[in-house]
Amino acid sequence: MPRPIEALIHPDALAHNLARARAAAPDAKVWAVVKANAYGHGIERVYAGLAGADGIALLDLAEAERVRALGWRGPVLLLEGCFEARDLELCSRLNLWHTVHHDAQIDMLAAHKTHAPHHVFLKMNSGMNRLGYAPAAYRSAWLRLSGLTQVEDITLMTHLSDADGARGIAHQLEAFDAATENLPGDRSLANSAAVLRHAPHDPRVRGDWIRPGIMSYGSSPDYPEHDIAHWDLRPTMTLRARIIAIQALATGASVGYGSSYVAERPMRIGVVACGYADGYPRVVPSGTPVLIDGMRSAIVGRVSMDMITVDLTPLPAAGIGSEVTLWGNGPNGSVLAIDEIARAAGTVGYELMCALAPRVPTHVAS
Repeated sequence: MPRPIEALIHPDALAHNLARARAAAPDAKVWAVVKANAYGHGIERVYAGLAGADGIALLDLAEAERVRALGWRGPVLLLEGCFEARDLELCSRLNLWHTVHHDAQIDMLAAHKTHAPHHVFLKMNSGMNRLGYAPAAYRSAWLRLSGLTQVEDITLMTHLSDADGARGIAHQLEAFDAATENLPGDRSLANSAAVLRHAPHDPRVRGDWIRPGIMSYGSSPDYPEHDIAHWDLRPTMTLRARIIAIQALATGASVGYGSSYVAERPMRIGVVACGYADGYPRVVPSGTPVLIDGMRSAIVGRVSMDMITVDLTPLPAAGIGSEVTLWGNGPNGSVLAIDEIARAAGTVGYELMCALAPRVPTHVAS
């Protein structure tokens, strides 16, 4: 039989989470963000959950081709735009919208021969300092684009760096509003944190298009301040395995590489068919939570390449074959949010989703 580990993808949870985004910004259209192969879930696996979106946003042309092949006829946005002139040919053929964030992309558009003008998202660097025009240069970029016959519509766009934290977004909103004053076109500002924390009470943040990313996949954008239960989000990925061996530890016995965990009392230890080669983070410490047959317990000792050891002492009914939920949905309605594991690893849920290893069998949940 196959090794007892699998990942389950939950398109119904994606649909629910997108609906939560729409409820927070009811007068805005919603991008379903599927970059990085739908945050590690697989574009084809999440596609059924995207029906409630108004458009699909992603990064590269291969992903765009996959989305069109699945039958999506609505808007598709390239969030980083085109990287070379020939990319515009595929944009024309597949009717892709694309971001412009530097002058070379405008130059490519100006030289592009097309029968159908393009829809462009013009990006401003309002403080994130990754992509986009500085506010002082934004209007002149807009004027160049608006003068091209190759361009039909221009949406005004920025990205909010501190929507999840104490600094907030006022400084970026001020820069964006000042630079776009009296410019026509739709606006798009809000990522997940902005959608949940700011959009419900600020129409400027809602704009015309919101771009919920991580919240769509059942991770809280401002954890640990708020968890997914607070935001009414549902996990879209479950990683689960089974116990394949049991060991009895005497007081003073150790478990795992480096003997990093030493039993302070007699213990019963379960060995789980999951390790860092499956995408589970090696760096998590003892005490990181797991669900065993839907009940909370914890990892003991170091994560190995193929195995994890967990504490079965408080769970006498658990044994070989017991289901272990590493993150996501467990039995009997139990949930272990991926944010808890990410925090123990010193990272964010995005990384764990994207790091799921190819060797893990992955299925759409029935």
